Amino acid sequence: MVVSLLFFISATAQIHLQITKGIWRGVLQLNDSVQLPFNFELKSNSDYPYVIEIINGLERIQITDVKLRGDSIMFKMPVFDSEFRCKNYTDSLSGVWINHARKTKNIIPFSAKQNESRRFLFPPTKPLELTERYKVTFEPGTKDEYFSVGMFNTKSGIAKGTFTTETGDYRYLEGYSAYGQFMVSCFDGAHAFLFVAKRSNDSLLNGVFYSGAHGHENFIAVQDENFQLRNPDSLTFLKPGYTKVDFNFKNLEGKSVTLHDTKYQNKVIIIQIMGSWCPNCMDETKFLAPFYDKYNSKGLEVVALAFERTDDFNKAVSNVQRSKTRFNANYEFLITMKTGADQASEALPMLNKVMAFPTTIYIDKKGVVRKIYTGFNGPATGEAYTKYVEETTRFVEKLLAE
Repeated sequence: MVVSLLFFISATAQIHLQITKGIWRGVLQLNDSVQLPFNFELKSNSDYPYVIEIINGLERIQITDVKLRGDSIMFKMPVFDSEFRCKNYTDSLSGVWINHARKTKNIIPFSAKQNESRRFLFPPTKPLELTERYKVTFEPGTKDEYFSVGMFNTKSGIAKGTFTTETGDYRYLEGYSAYGQFMVSCFDGAHAFLFVAKRSNDSLLNGVFYSGAHGHENFIAVQDENFQLRNPDSLTFLKPGYTKVDFNFKNLEGKSVTLHDTKYQNKVIIIQIMGSWCPNCMDETKFLAPFYDKYNSKGLEVVALAFERTDDFNKAVSNVQRSKTRFNANYEFLITMKTGADQASEALPMLNKVMAFPTTIYIDKKGVVRKIYTGFNGPATGEAYTKYVEETTRFVEKLLAE
């Protein structure tokens, strides 16, 4: 009888632990009527019994921290401080996504179904062909109006691309373009982006941009191959009378670090103003990590100033360390114990303002600021990213040769 009971409990637990591998379609319920879909693949490898790969266009975000307990499944994002907690029904999931980096509206209902590869459940017939480049105005006609460049391509009704602004891009967006409608989304563990638009005429889109459960903005997009944003080198600059940057913050071991330290004397220095919660910063860190390894022996140092969304030093260290480890970033990360653009501007009073995360400062061997770059256009921007990499490499090599 005891043996039979143990067998029953073991068999029941085993049933609960099973979950179907393959392609899934996940849905975040942003509000009563708006859903943000994304796809992911559940699989295994030699190191982990369960691996989840979130799919955004060309991007794959691999999650290895996956735990099954009874009839529950929990998985944590690899870089950002967010997680999913769900009930497992073998071929479907039901639960929530919790974004710990936010203090309000940070819990969003989540569901998923197995064996569904379509991101949006609309048949990609009667495709709406988009031009490759749009001038986009968000919140048009208001005090909050700002501009963007929309870069998209469509094939058989499938739309891929991104919007890039003066503070960064919206990363890998994917969706469909059909029946006079345009819908694309992205989920990366920090941001949940959804863009919904309709065509008004041959060159105009009218739409709404949803950012998680906490906000939405109207936008219009007009075909314009020549529209350009302001030069990112011109937006943040040193105030009159300043030629250098100075600070004193603690590193991940709690030791104070300044640019007066011997390590940084007669070196070319890149200062990365960032946060572990910031997807564009993640893309920049992914670029800077191997860049630093390549040029460090030639006289390059990189210092990241982390503006975390917590007043707990140990929590901030944990968040930053996760990003540092993920991208094998061997340069110094400092915890500022400040957050947001306003406090970043206060922490660095020699700058006119910090308007974006990341903002990147390039300093020559004499300690003179030679360039300040606002925002970051990551791999999702295609040619724009390639151009950025080439120009940055040439500029740093020039500074190193001086």
